[in-house]
Amino acid sequence: MSEKARQQPDWRRGTVTDDGIRLATYELGDSSKPTVLLVHGWPDSHHLWTHVAPRLAEDHHVVAYDCRGFGDSDHPDGDDAYRLSAMADDLFAVLEATSPDEPAHVVAHDWGSVTAWEAVVRPGAENRIASFVSISGPNLDQLGTWARNNLSRPTPRRLAQSLAQGGSSAYTAFFQLPVLPKLFFRAAGSERLWREFLYRVEGTPRENATFQPNLREDMISGLRLYRANIRPKLRNPDPRPTSVPVLEVINERDIALRPAIFDDTHLYAHRLWRHRTPTGHWLPLTRPDYVVDVARDFIAAQTAGIDPSSPLGRSRVVGPPNRLTGKLVVITGAGSGIGRETAYALAERGCESVLADLDLDSVEETARETKRFGGQATAYRLDVADTAAFAAFAEKVRRTHGVPDIVVNNAGMGLAGRVLAASDEQVDRLLDVNLRGVVTGSREFGRQMVERGVGGHIVNIASAAAYTPSRSLGLYSASKAGVLLFSESLRAELAEHRIGVSAICPGLVDTNIVSSTPIAGLDAETEHSQRDRLDRFYRRRGFTPDRVATEIVAAIEHDKAVVPVTVEAKVGYRIYRFTPWLSRLGARQKVAG
Repeated sequence: MSEKARQQPDWRRGTVTDDGIRLATYELGDSSKPTVLLVHGWPDSHHLWTHVAPRLAEDHHVVAYDCRGFGDSDHPDGDDAYRLSAMADDLFAVLEATSPDEPAHVVAHDWGSVTAWEAVVRPGAENRIASFVSISGPNLDQLGTWARNNLSRPTPRRLAQSLAQGGSSAYTAFFQLPVLPKLFFRAAGSERLWREFLYRVEGTPRENATFQPNLREDMISGLRLYRANIRPKLRNPDPRPTSVPVLEVINERDIALRPAIFDDTHLYAHRLWRHRTPTGHWLPLTRPDYVVDVARDFIAAQTAGIDPSSPLGRSRVVGPPNRLTGKLVVITGAGSGIGRETAYALAERGCESVLADLDLDSVEETARETKRFGGQATAYRLDVADTAAFAAFAEKVRRTHGVPDIVVNNAGMGLAGRVLAASDEQVDRLLDVNLRGVVTGSREFGRQMVERGVGGHIVNIASAAAYTPSRSLGLYSASKAGVLLFSESLRAELAEHRIGVSAICPGLVDTNIVSSTPIAGLDAETEHSQRDRLDRFYRRRGFTPDRVATEIVAAIEHDKAVVPVTVEAKVGYRIYRFTPWLSRLGARQKVAG
């Protein structure tokens, strides 16, 4: 048996007829179990679901079909036969034939999702459709309304969004031309060009395209979808509400659809959830296991109920969404200062937090306060210097809360004074907390993110001391310089997995780290006096931890590599890069010790 044959599901083939149009259907699994209907888009056929359907069929009755104009279904002539109203009629006809007694769950992609949106807004759709997972396919009426609103009430942000989506959708204008698109796709080698395009842009394995034997014909026939629907829907949009539970899977790297076009979905879907990941358009081909897991969880939740603290519960959309809504965040050193304020800032953006600190009482207080900002939070005691305990904590987070989307390695300590005067114990503890703790957190959670395969973000708190040498902070600077260079190196390593890494470099920030910083080589009385002087100086500087938290959130949202925070941090960063001799002169000034 060939490799291709081994990879093909053992479909049970059938036929459904709607208004004289014959639709080829394909089934897997036990028909007594809940039905999941899979709907493909352009230029695909039911083969799009080759890697998704078998896994879903382990506990569901799975049905796929070739939409009219594709695969082994009829290819009616003319554009009118491909209007969304007719495509939605087909969907309901397949549901009636394959799941006559119970509502079915729909998972759809691209134009399949556009079709399913047309179906779920029909009156009474909830009697036939139990839930809808939408992947890379908008409701065209909602899209038309979004575009009109952006143009009628323009702002710089709205204009930028419209221009960005216009650029991504430019190919649709070409597809609606009368002759040229057909000539283009009829040209010899068009299938090979398409496979290479998906491989280069999406990372789709080349062999996936070989499943579809009539790809060239499907490309040409499917062009009628664009001609029949885009201009009428955008000219006269008619957005309608739905009470069907909807899960939107938004791919931030979608070459055709910008995330902004989904911002208004909550106005029309009464029960809406959203997953947003740095993935591409053809998710069923590039991340089939993720599609299965997301669909399975959403389908199960319709029967068992949705735990608000679960990954799905966190992704409920109840108002205008932001890009961090529903994300799971792990923050170390969250008992005070920057860690605490970061927990508050991310809670305001709809994140759930797993908070850890050496001081359990303080981190529990952070968790209680975080809930006032609208976020779920759970507190744990953790010594980041204990590598084995950190690994066990990471595994517990994965089992209890899920794989985090964002990790903030914030836990740290200070050490001032002369390098030669520091004890071995002080040096070991400093490096274990500040450097090894960051490395462990990044490694443990980074592995989880890579295995999940849908990206993430790691934030490591370094310091302006990482690039500002000082005779009084030599060991502390060394630990933070290690964090900075480690973060930049890790960013390069994880880029192919769409996992961002940011190094945050605060300067003089008023946190309790100063009041607890040991100063090597001093007696207790002198140490207390100098530390008290430094603490008062930091308080007078007046740069509070919440302002650092704001920069952390921005680094996550915009995937920044290195973020000097305060004015002195920004100036010091440029001095060290362009006139390092000035940094060396400044390093001779004694701050403490």
